[in-house]
Amino acid sequence: MTTVLTPGIASATPASGVSGTVIGKTTVLGTDSVHQQITIQPGGSTGWQWHDGTLAVYVEQGSLTHNDASCTTTDVFSQNTSFVEAGGAENVQIDRNLGTTPVVLDVEYTNPAGSPLAEDAPNPGCGFQ
Repeated sequence: MTTVLTPGIASATPASGVSGTVIGKTTVLGTDSVHQQITIQPGGSTGWQWHDGTLAVYVEQGSLTHNDASCTTTDVFSQNTSFVEAGGAENVQIDRNLGTTPVVLDVEYTNPAGSPLAEDAPNPGCGFQ
C-alpha cells in the first residue's frame, strides 16, 4: 500500500482594481530593468505579493498604504514621495488604496533576468486583502 501525502495549497490573494502599463524594459548582464506605471483604483490592492528584485517607487498621485506580513501598516506614501521595496520571499507585502482618488505609481523594477514582476503570496492571516 502506498500513501501519498499532498501539502495543503495556499491560495494567493488576487489584485483588484489595479492596471499597469510597461513603459520600457532593458536587460543587461542578467538583470531586467522594467519601468511600469501602475494605477490602483479606490478600494483596490496589489494582493499579497513579494518581488524577486528591488523596486524604486514614486507616488505620482494619491496615497498608498503599505502593509507587511505582520499585518501592520508600515507606511503611508503620499503624492510626490518615493520609496524602495526590498526583494525576497521574506518581504511579503500588500499595497492598498484606502483613499477616494486613484493612486498612480511610477515603478522601476530591478530583477534577475526573466523574473516575473511580482510573486503571488497567500494572505498571512491579516483581516484585509
